[in-house]
Order: sequence, then structure tokens, then C-alpha cells
Amino acid sequence: MISRSFNMASSSKKSASKADHSEVMQEKFVETKEFRMFCLAGLGQGMIYSVMSSYISDFYTNVMKLPLIFVLLLMLLARVWDAINDPLMGMIVDRHTTRWGKMKPYVVFMAVPIALLTFLMFYCPDLDKTGLMVYAGFVYVLWGMIYTAADVPFWSLPNVMTPNPNERGNLISVARTFNGVGSAVPMALYLVAGFALPALCGKMEASNNDIVKTFFNKFTEVDAATGALNYDKMKYVMIAVFAAVIGAILFVNSYPHVKERVVIPDKKHVKGEPSQLSRIFKCKPLMLVILMGVLSSGRYMLQAASVHVARYAVYIGGDLSVMNAAERSKAISGSVSTVSTILSVCSAVGMFGAMLFMPALIKKFNYKQIVVTTSLFGFGASILTSVIGYFVIAGKLSFFICIPLLIISAVPLGVLNVVSYAMVADSLDYMEWETGFRETGLGSACQGFVNKLGNAIATAGIIVMYLAIGLDPAQMLEKTAVVAATDLSMTMRYAMFSLISIVPGISLMLSIIPLKSYDLVGEKMEKITLELAEKREERGIHIG
Repeated sequence: MISRSFNMASSSKKSASKADHSEVMQEKFVETKEFRMFCLAGLGQGMIYSVMSSYISDFYTNVMKLPLIFVLLLMLLARVWDAINDPLMGMIVDRHTTRWGKMKPYVVFMAVPIALLTFLMFYCPDLDKTGLMVYAGFVYVLWGMIYTAADVPFWSLPNVMTPNPNERGNLISVARTFNGVGSAVPMALYLVAGFALPALCGKMEASNNDIVKTFFNKFTEVDAATGALNYDKMKYVMIAVFAAVIGAILFVNSYPHVKERVVIPDKKHVKGEPSQLSRIFKCKPLMLVILMGVLSSGRYMLQAASVHVARYAVYIGGDLSVMNAAERSKAISGSVSTVSTILSVCSAVGMFGAMLFMPALIKKFNYKQIVVTTSLFGFGASILTSVIGYFVIAGKLSFFICIPLLIISAVPLGVLNVVSYAMVADSLDYMEWETGFRETGLGSACQGFVNKLGNAIATAGIIVMYLAIGLDPAQMLEKTAVVAATDLSMTMRYAMFSLISIVPGISLMLSIIPLKSYDLVGEKMEKITLELAEKREERGIHIG
């Protein structure tokens, strides 16, 4: 009788405990202002990262005029270093807690160095070719290291801001949407600069102010062959400064508002137990998410290749054959700005549209279903874009027909930008549930590395395409007349156009393959969440 009573009491206690822990799935931990400030910080980070990811390849090849092979090797070698640097940063975050918090200090202390290095990355000093290569290589690698030191802790914050996976997923979704909005700011500035700088430069050239005159002479140059004014240096440095300053301010502003609630004690490595890296590699769901990210790297082409496609694939404007050198230069510059902006806007609309609907989609479908469905649609759109693009390049169809298809192609970009971070967080829940360890910083470092690797692969793909078709931007810029897309062969133009059509589509199809084995969805994820809450309580982990 006593035994029966004890069992009934024990059963009742377990049921009550389960009911208590089920509240984790409904309770809201993040305050409204805190939510907004974190999202605004994401917007600021998006501005800074977008300047690099969207324009660094064009700046190196068409402004600094660095050798294509050097740019290709720089991108690849920098990623080799990131493979060491990013996990190292993740382990540092996981092993140490400061009096200011575990994640937050890195975010605030790294903001100013990132802003300064962003400016230096788009500054072209008066050096010879060798000096420029050394300068570009040093600044690019250092920027990547400092960016990692802020990026890893920042996107780890949702893991410690709330233990509720639903709230965490929503926070990541909205923050990534703001991040996407931030990434569109440099694109908008590129369009404005393309049309505003010619008039502004004219006024600066006529100015009697010594400071204005010095600035003008430093960041503009006259083409010796054509006599046309080239203001690309000024355009890029102004965009970089604006994005860096505003982005850094928004980043720093999040510090006093964001709270780390899930306080997991630091654990020292015990001899004989698996290392942090070993636990990461043994976490199957996390490895599948990382593989998905690597295989989907081609999606970055929609942003990274936009300027290159605008320069060497598509021309919008009047008949260049009846224009003089100055008129021709102005028409080509206007076309490059217009086409580049159209491509960027298409990417932004598709990406933001997907992000805006993500909170609603997440409530009805699991992450796996969302990624597979949108990737299939994106692949279909890329096939149609490739077919129509052939006739556009041939001059038989208008480029504007491609716009709806390019928008659809960009939808998976927005989806993956959100879902991949949420899937990493779920995978870390799984790791903690299974092993008792949670490598939050290292897990986020893996995601950050995948993002940088994806952008590097996209940039490398552009350089490889240049080499494959025998197109050298430096030689194009040395010709006696400014080169337009229409001056190139049909094969060259279509090859460049394929960077934003078929290449992203193939990449999206490949990214679906790892998801066949991903199973952190539905009832299994709910079970992990509830049992993890119980285990945390037993271990005395504080949710503040």
C-alpha cells in the first residue's frame, strides 16, 4: 500500500514537473525593447557585411585592378585561415564568461575596429601593384578576424536570451530580416552614387576650397585614354564610411538593452572526455545544417555577381555608336548602376519577402519543409531565367522580363538566411540534451564560417568565370574606349549572366540533399525541449 502510494505520488510529481516545463514552449522571456534593439543591431551588422560581400570583388578587380589570380588566391587562403580562426573564437566564447557577460562584451568592443577596417578595405592607397596586393591581403584577412570576433557572439545571443525555441526562432527570424534590410542599404547607396556623383564631382572640381579639392583629387582620376572622369574610388569609400559608422553605432547600441538569461556555467576540459571540436563533429544534425550551407553557397551569386553582370553581360541605354567618349562613359556608367541596382533590388525583394513571411510560415511548417519547398521553386525560376537570359543577351527580349524570375530565385536566400541559424540553435539544443554540453559559441562559429565560405566561393566563382572565358577587367579598363557589355562576344556575356541564373539554381538543388537525414522536427524537437528544461533544472542552470 505504501509502495502504491509512493508510486502515485511520484507519478503525480513527474506529471506536474512535465506540465511546468511545458510552459517553456509558451513563456515569453525577451522584452519588447530588447527585441527591437537586438534586431536593429542585426540591421547595422547587415550594412557592414553587405559592403564587403557585395562589392569587394568589384573593388579589387575593377578599381584596385589587382591580378585575378591574386584575388582568387586571397579569397581561398583567407577561408583556410577562417577554418582555424572561427572555431578558435567559438571555443574562446564557450570557455570564458566575463563580468559583462559571455557574449555581449565582444559585440561592443569589436564594433569600432570593424568600422575602421571596413573603411580601410575600400581605401586605395598610392602604392605600386605589389604594395597594393600586400595592403589588400593584410586588411582583408584582419577584417575577417575582427568581424568573426563580433559575429560569433552576436548570433549566439539568441541562445542565451531565451530558452524557448519558438521565441528564439522568431527572434532570429526578425533579426535576420532586419539584417537583410541593412544589407540593402549599400545597394541603394550604390544606385544613388551612380547618378549623383557626376554632378557632385563637377562641383567639387570647380570648388576653391582646399579640403574639397584635396578630397576630389584623392578619390577621382581621369582616364588617360578617354579623358573621362572615373569616380569609383570615391563611390566605394563613401558607401563604406556610411555603412561602417551607422552600422557600428547600431551594433554598440544593443549592449545595454540585451540580457543574457540562460546562464550555463563554464566547464573546464577534463582529461579523457571528448573535446569541443569532437562534440561538434559528432553532432549529426549540426553537420547536416553546415553541409546544407556549404552546398547552397551559389545563392550568394545573386548579390556578389550583380556588378560584374552589369558591367559585362547586360547594357541598358542609348546607341553607344553615335556617342562621343564622354557621353559613352556616362551612358555605360549609368547602365552599370541601373542594372546592378535592379539585380540587387530583385535579390532584396525576394529575400525580404521571404523573411517577412517566415514567422507565419514557421508556425505552420517545420524548417525542413520550408527549405525544400522554396529551394525547388528557386531552382525552377533559375532554369527559366537561364533560358530567357539567352534571348536577352541576343537582343531579342527585354532584360526587364527577367525581374519576376530573379525575385523568385532570391526567395531561398532569405529563407536560408533565417532558417540556417534557427536550425543551428535547434542542433545545439540536441547536443546539450544528448551530451550535457552546449557549445554555443563554437556552433555559431561554424555557421559564421559557412557564411564567409559561401561568399568566398561566390567571389571565387566570379574570378574563375573571368579566367575561363578569357576576360581580364584590368585589360578592359586600359582600352582606348570604355568597354560596354555589348562590346563583348555573345559567349562571354551569357557566361557572365549564368552567374545569376543557372549557378544559384544548381546550388539550391544540391543543398536539399543533406536535409533528407535531418530529423529535428515535430514531436522529436518538442520532446527534446521539454526534457532539456528538466535536465537544466536538475543541473541548477539559471534562467534569469
